[in-house]
Amino acid sequence: MVETTKSSLKGSVRPPKRVVERNIALLGDVMRYLLAEPQLLASLPEDFELVILPDDDPVLRRYNLELVDAYESAGKPIVFVRTKAARTPDPLRARPSLYIPLAA
Repeated sequence: MVETTKSSLKGSVRPPKRVVERNIALLGDVMRYLLAEPQLLASLPEDFELVILPDDDPVLRRYNLELVDAYESAGKPIVFVRTKAARTPDPLRARPSLYIPLAA
């Protein structure tokens, strides 16, 4: 496995403020949505990397995409989730979009 550090990310953006907290909050929303939609959860690969791409937060979206490029997924499929970063009272209403790229 290749070890990658922040300093080895050429041309990378600086980590957004509170990046960990923001990603964890978005992950919680996505997980609540998936648990409420068991058929969607069942359709996902068994072992995958999840990348959250908030439509209304371009800085966090770009940072998360750069992490995909910087770190290897160890052959795991990557599932991209497009969602809103703005907190909604009901994450089920936000209806995030999930994308699983097909292997070439």
